[in-house]
Amino acid sequence: MGLPGALPVLNSKVIEFAVKLGLALNCKLSLNSKFDRKQYFYPDLPKGYQISQFDIPIATNGYVDLDLPMEFGGGHRRFGITRVHMEEDAGKLLHSGNGIGIAVFTICSLVDLNRAGVPLLEIVSEPDMRNGIEAAEYAAEIQRVVRYLGISNGNMQEGSLRCDVNVSIRPIGQSEFGTKVEIKNLNSFSSVNRAIDYEISRQALLHSQGQGSSIVQETRLWEEGSQKTITMRKKEGLSDYRYFPRTGPSRSYCQKRDVLFLANDINVAEFFDATIAKGADVKLATNWIMGDIAAYMKNEKELAELIASIKGGTISGKIGKEILFELIAKGGTVKGLIEEKNLVQIVDPAEIEKMVDKVLTENPKQLEQFRAGKTKIQGFFAGQVMKISKGKANPGLLNKILQQKLNATTRECAKALLVESHYCYIDLVLLSIAVQKSSAQEPSSCTPIGRSGLESCQGVGLSLEEWPNQLYIMDWP
Repeated sequence: MGLPGALPVLNSKVIEFAVKLGLALNCKLSLNSKFDRKQYFYPDLPKGYQISQFDIPIATNGYVDLDLPMEFGGGHRRFGITRVHMEEDAGKLLHSGNGIGIAVFTICSLVDLNRAGVPLLEIVSEPDMRNGIEAAEYAAEIQRVVRYLGISNGNMQEGSLRCDVNVSIRPIGQSEFGTKVEIKNLNSFSSVNRAIDYEISRQALLHSQGQGSSIVQETRLWEEGSQKTITMRKKEGLSDYRYFPRTGPSRSYCQKRDVLFLANDINVAEFFDATIAKGADVKLATNWIMGDIAAYMKNEKELAELIASIKGGTISGKIGKEILFELIAKGGTVKGLIEEKNLVQIVDPAEIEKMVDKVLTENPKQLEQFRAGKTKIQGFFAGQVMKISKGKANPGLLNKILQQKLNATTRECAKALLVESHYCYIDLVLLSIAVQKSSAQEPSSCTPIGRSGLESCQGVGLSLEEWPNQLYIMDWP
């Protein structure tokens, strides 16, 4: 704010964030950078100049790759980054039409200087976007990047992320861009989209009417209510800002080793790398860390041990989650908790088969429902087995044995009914496998798929004498 006697002090955290952002945007870093004074007078800048960077910004010549959503036409895009530079924020003007806070005036403008002097990073892109959608998607990608890096919360409604766009058009076949018009007051990505498309249409209409010369370099405001841009002020050129190098302690140097250190200062990424280094499976480690594990766990060795125990079949994924919560709440070791609570997974097929037999025997009603075609009830049986085993039965082995048992009981029942009644019902609507026999041969079993279940094997159908040249859903010897 230019307070008398105040000396500028370099904010080292800003340099750290600038380096992170520059690397994330694939930029070339300037290991020797400096600050400049940008001269202009405006009510929200009481000292008459802004500390910024002019000819040697902290990062240059980068790019952002992104894929547009299919609803917007899809396709891959690469948008160039001209520069990333550090500067101080100005104040904020509040325009009021009802004289709030100043009773004697009906119209007034207030100046909020609370954010004046706060450091910010400005990203300038290349003119690679061709419509509002592309610009909005680019801005959304920048928001994701800064949030991931922890540089900013990126909330546009709070002013943490602001977008000013420049629009110019050119006739087909012309290589030079037309006159550039800046648009401000964009408070959302949808506003960015609509404002750009409106300004493109406005300039195109002027060109079509032979009034292209009336397009001047200016700053326009986007009015959300009327959905159009209006003139705010004529835009200054670079010469009007009268840049010159800033003296004092604002010069900064960044060594290569510092750049590498700062660029890797991402807690979750480091935690993931450390976990993989301990021998954890990459895919499983990714799945487990994608939550908020890194915010609670500080021991990557134990996480690697937990993942290895799941992958090796020692414990199930369900038990793994219980152990994770225990580690977070009370600490300890994975191996110790497994032994202490006797959580080793049951992988003996004979032991799991006994549990499956017990569950099928104790639930005859549900078994009949499965035989009647309600196959989703298989999950009920699996849940009962897991309950008996206290969650320790190996899920893959359990499902395999359970499927075999259910198929076997269904086939035996179908065969018994067929031999007893000499009839088999054929439901053509649900027929999925058809076998044509040219000679009489007794089937070994029948897999019914009728809507009314195994009871449909009796009473309606074809006699055994009519088997030749007929279609059946059967297993033949």
